[in-house]
This record gives sequence, structure tokens and C-alpha cells, in this order.
Amino acid sequence: MNETKSSKKSVLGEVMEKLSILTEEERAAKQKAVESNFLTFANFLEAELVLLYIQRSSELPTERIIRTSLDVRKGIVLPAYSESRHSITLLRINNFDSDIIKRESDVMEPDPGVCKKIPLDQIDVALIPGLAFDEKGGRIGFGDGFYNKLIAKLPETTRKIAIAFEEQIADHIQMESRKYNLDIIITDKRTIYKI
Repeated sequence: MNETKSSKKSVLGEVMEKLSILTEEERAAKQKAVESNFLTFANFLEAELVLLYIQRSSELPTERIIRTSLDVRKGIVLPAYSESRHSITLLRINNFDSDIIKRESDVMEPDPGVCKKIPLDQIDVALIPGLAFDEKGGRIGFGDGFYNKLIAKLPETTRKIAIAFEEQIADHIQMESRKYNLDIIITDKRTIYKI
């Protein structure tokens, strides 16, 4: 366990170093390419119901992806986090501006008062956030475990996808279990299918 944590810290250090040298212009161009690659990806285009996320801390921004998806009438589901139960509730939104609220922790989430709860087995594509990834579907998240639990519970038929800058792709990420691996990683340069 300590070896895994140490390995992940080392990978994160390398990734953060690569990201830190990017200029604002480079980041903006990469972000635009990632968004375009995701929004034109066949699994996304064919999906009826897509789980996305609203950016928190170091995650890639997703607001344009969410808004564009809603504009083309894609079914969009966003997570609402329960710190006390350490779980995620999936809620479908119809309008970004009216269905999203800011919690006291400044986290933007769907409003449970107006958004319909969606069961896991209805999700066709799940966009999973992370800090670093490898070509085998390995992922380093944010250490809170919300998404590891979610990935393990998603049906086999749900495509588990991440978006990332090419700089976030590491040679190898030591995973505690393959059940937490992703299927596909879409970067600004390529689409990586789990080997």
C-alpha cells in the first residue's frame, strides 16, 4: 500500500512539472482540442445518457462540454457529492444556468430540488476526472475515493472515459485493483484505448 502511494506521488510530481511549463496559450489550445476530440468521439455521439462532472480544483474544465452537450439535446447527468456518506448521487440536468447551485464549500453541483435522480445502470458514458493516467486505463484521482467507488459500480456496458492533456499521461500507474481502470482516455493529441 505504501509502495503504491509513493509511486503515485512520484508520477504526480512528474505530471505537475510537465503541466507547470505550459503557457496559458498552450493550455487554451490543448483544452479546445480535448473538448473537440471528446464531443466528436463515437461513444459520446451514440450515447443517450452521459455522466459528466463540473470542474473542481485541478480537473480539466468541463463547462463548455456540458453546455454544448445540452445544446445538442444530449441527456446530461452530474454528480452531487455527499461528504457524510462518502457517496455520489447522479442527477440529470436540463439547463446549466438554472439547474446548478453553489454549495457552501464553493462546489458547483446539480440542484437536488429540481433535478431527477438517475440510476447507475442507465449511464451510457461516464466521464471520470483525474490528475494522471496511463495507457492501461490506470488513474490517479484526488484521494477522496468518490470515483473509485463509482467506477467499480458502473455496469460493464458503460464506457468509462477520461479527458486529459497529453502531459497527464504517465508510463505506468500502480493500481490497487483493475476494477478501478478506465476504458478510454481522450487527450489533445490522441484517443487511448485500454490495452
